[in-house]
Amino acid sequence: MSTTRTPTLRPAAAADARAGAAMHAACWREAYGPYADPDRLAERLADTDRWVAAWTRQLEVGPPRVLAEDDGGLVGFAVVGPSRDDDHATPRELYAIYTRAAYWGTGLGQRLWDAVRPDDPCSLWVLEDNDRARGFYARNGFVADGARELYDDLGAWEIRMVRSPA
Repeated sequence: MSTTRTPTLRPAAAADARAGAAMHAACWREAYGPYADPDRLAERLADTDRWVAAWTRQLEVGPPRVLAEDDGGLVGFAVVGPSRDDDHATPRELYAIYTRAAYWGTGLGQRLWDAVRPDDPCSLWVLEDNDRARGFYARNGFVADGARELYDDLGAWEIRMVRSPA
C-alpha cells in the first residue's frame, strides 16, 4: 500500500461490496487484534461470505458510505446513520470509520470523519481499551457518556461516546 499519495474519497457503489468487505475485514484485523479475544476475532473474520453479504445489503439500503481509495484499492471508509441505541442518546450514530493501519496518523481518518460528520448530535461505540481511537474521537469533540457494554463478537468491552455539534 502506498501512503505517498493522498487517497481519494468517493461514495460507495454496489460494485464495491466485495472489495469493501475485504478492506473492512482487514481493518478489523489491524484495529482489533490487540484488544479482541483472538479466537472470536478469527472466527468472525473467517466468514468472508457474511462480510460480502452484509456489505451488499448495506449498500442497497443505506445509509451511504464514503470510501477512501488509493492506487486503485480501498483503504478506508466511514458511515453515519440514525442512532441504533434503544435510549436514542443522539439522533445520529457514527456506525463505522476505519482506515488500513498503513494510513493511521496520515489524516485520512479525519478526512473521512469530515466527509460524514452530521450537523446534529452524534454518538459512537468504541472499544474501551483502544486509546488511539478514543483519542481521535476526543479530538473531534466526543466524550464518554457512561454507557458500556460487552461487544460479544469480539469479547471486548466498548463504551459510548457522544458529540454535540460545535
